[in-house]
Amino acid sequence: MKFTYCPDCGAPLSRRDLGDDAGVPWCDRCSSPWFPVFPTAIIALVHNDRGEVLLLRQNYISTEFRNLVSGYMMPGENAEQCARREILEETGLHVDRLELVLTSWFEKKQMLMIGFFAHVSETALRLSSEVDGAEWCEARRVTDFLSTRPGSTSRLLAERFLAREEKNDGLT
Repeated sequence: MKFTYCPDCGAPLSRRDLGDDAGVPWCDRCSSPWFPVFPTAIIALVHNDRGEVLLLRQNYISTEFRNLVSGYMMPGENAEQCARREILEETGLHVDRLELVLTSWFEKKQMLMIGFFAHVSETALRLSSEVDGAEWCEARRVTDFLSTRPGSTSRLLAERFLAREEKNDGLT
């Protein structure tokens, strides 16, 4: 969100150069900058010891493609806490190991995505009402079911996971 008016006092914002940042929205009345604000979300590729990746069916996101676990960060929460919470809420699974893999800008929703690999030992799912279905997929086939949109964060995560597994001879 880009500010035109000061969220504190309602005055129209001017522009001011601050350090290396040119044209920062500035409230002359409050003497405060108002940098753009955007949502932050996590996305996690959940995998297990059997060489499988969890794919979700969430029709409100897509009826054509499967999804990885994702969700918005809450105030006071760090990205790792958010990833563990979202995985537990959406799937009922407890994360054993969590690895930060990438950050990605999701242009369509103007949001920052923080991507993780999440290892789980258990595989029995307890899905939330926002998940229409889920299945464990053989890792090497995961990209067959994900968005083909250029720059898709789920596809980037899956491709990095497959490259790592291939390098480690994890895919047999």
